[in-house]
Amino acid sequence: MEAKSRTQTRVLVNTGDGKGKSSAAFGVMGRAWARDWTVAVVQFVKGGRWQVGEKKLADHLGIEWHTLGDGFTWESEDLDESAAKNRHAWEVAAEKLSSGDYDLLILDELTYTITYGWLDPAVVVDAVVGRHPRTNVVITGRDAAPELVEIADTVTEMRKVKHAYDEGIGARKGIEY
Repeated sequence: MEAKSRTQTRVLVNTGDGKGKSSAAFGVMGRAWARDWTVAVVQFVKGGRWQVGEKKLADHLGIEWHTLGDGFTWESEDLDESAAKNRHAWEVAAEKLSSGDYDLLILDELTYTITYGWLDPAVVVDAVVGRHPRTNVVITGRDAAPELVEIADTVTEMRKVKHAYDEGIGARKGIEY
């Protein structure tokens, strides 16, 4: 395997149909904070209605957090507005990628913006590859585009074996959010 030119920072992608993609990213968030890294989270798709435990933790730790979507597409009343909000989220993320202000940037649920055709994968790839040399990146979401998989240093695919939702059991605070 040919050595990559970027050895100091990493790009991680958490994808697949199983649960835990974002939770794994937020585990990295905690680890990075514990190492005195400057960390930021940009959430795509997800809206601010849910009061998630990860954001409460980030607030407690002083981690910058941006929830810029308006909820999952099946909750949206206006998909054009959803697309616009997520393109804006990308503008925020792209600025942070190039700024040099962060040791870790988590782009939570970014993959959906490509899957839904809201962002061109080449634009995302260029920004991630061209990021500031200081910045590590974690990208989450189902169906990661092959272009993202290609540029990632580590790709983990979460696979659902069984989930309580399948039995009609709803999300539980402290476990799923």
